[in-house]
Amino acid sequence: MNPPHLSRIHPPHSIERLMGFHAKSLFNKHAIALALGLFAGGATVYAYLQPGAGASAATGAQAGADGPRGERPGRRGPGGAGPVHAIRATAARVGDLDITLSALGTVTASNTATVKPRVSGQLVGIHFREGQLVKAGELLAEIDPRPFRIQLDQTRAQRVRDEATLGAARVDLERYRALLAQDSIARQQVDAQEALVRQLEGTVAADAAQEAQAALQLEFTRVTAPAGGRLGLRVVDVGNQVDAQSAAGLVVITQTQPIHAVFALPADALAPQLGQLQHGGKAVVEAWSRDGRTRLAEGRLISIDNQIDVATGSLKLKAEFANQDNSLFPNQFINVRLRADTRRDSVLLQSAAVQRNAQGSYVFVVGDDQRVQAKQIRTGPGANDLVVVEEGLAGGERIALDGTDQLRDGARVDVLSVDGVALALAAPAPAPDAAPAEGGERRPRRAAQ
Repeated sequence: MNPPHLSRIHPPHSIERLMGFHAKSLFNKHAIALALGLFAGGATVYAYLQPGAGASAATGAQAGADGPRGERPGRRGPGGAGPVHAIRATAARVGDLDITLSALGTVTASNTATVKPRVSGQLVGIHFREGQLVKAGELLAEIDPRPFRIQLDQTRAQRVRDEATLGAARVDLERYRALLAQDSIARQQVDAQEALVRQLEGTVAADAAQEAQAALQLEFTRVTAPAGGRLGLRVVDVGNQVDAQSAAGLVVITQTQPIHAVFALPADALAPQLGQLQHGGKAVVEAWSRDGRTRLAEGRLISIDNQIDVATGSLKLKAEFANQDNSLFPNQFINVRLRADTRRDSVLLQSAAVQRNAQGSYVFVVGDDQRVQAKQIRTGPGANDLVVVEEGLAGGERIALDGTDQLRDGARVDVLSVDGVALALAAPAPAPDAAPAEGGERRPRRAAQ
């Protein structure tokens, strides 16, 4: 038997068992703490995901911020009945609208001529500036006239000599006729003299024609403008030999006052006004820059082509512009607007407010109670972002202009502006107080932000 004091000493296996017990206890404590933490986190997430939980924080972060298209996500109608959409509106009005057809056109000169010399020779003078405006008959250039003046002198001398010969022949003829009357010469000699006189008369007439031709050639050494207009860049310089048969010529002249523009319009779009235009109806035509921002000139329609282009289904038209300020140039591309008709006393609406569905066109009409109602309309022609409403609207009605994809029949709206004029938003109606809890005081419900 062991001594009593030795029985209190644990054997080695007892020590190992004791250490295992402490480790196991420590592990259990950590596991319990982890489980409690997971439980608390899950409870928090569950509470946050409940309906209405976290709304105060989300609403506070979004307070005063409008959603897309001006909507206020947190704003609801009285009693929480649906959202109130903030929109812009436009008013239908009664007025006149010019029906305008647009097309791309090309400016063409009224007359275009290449100034060519009519005789060949050396160019000794140029009397114009490039780009100058000239009148018909104005002197432009000169060719060396000396060879042509010599030719004229030669033909004139030839004519004088032949006229002298003709005079002598006529004197002989008179003498022969006197001798024939005295029966002193034969009749044949008189007839021969008469033939000689007629021959010399023909020669003198030919000489006169050659003299006139030589004088004309001398006149052609002065090159003049065949028509009034604007000159282009010169092709030949002084000192060069010019040829009457050359295709290049000296310079090109274009008549730009008045000036024309040719453009094409779809025949279907032009059909309603085609009969009126063909029977002398006046139509105003405006020329605009390529970007459509600047009006260059205003003119009139002068002609319509006699056939439709089968490839494009379009009809060519020609307009005339006075072009006093020379704002239009030949071969310039412009935007042409043909004022084909004017609709008077019509209901007009911004085209952006018109919606489309399977039944046709419709709009959202804003009532006095700030609710919208979808209404079917029938539209007519349009121009300048306006459209004619043939049926379905009256002047003065307010129409929703934007945010229409969020609207339904009966939806409540706040009209921010009408045709760009800002309006004051109506204050939202307060929500009714919440019912008092049992044994507690009656507390007001917090209004939605």
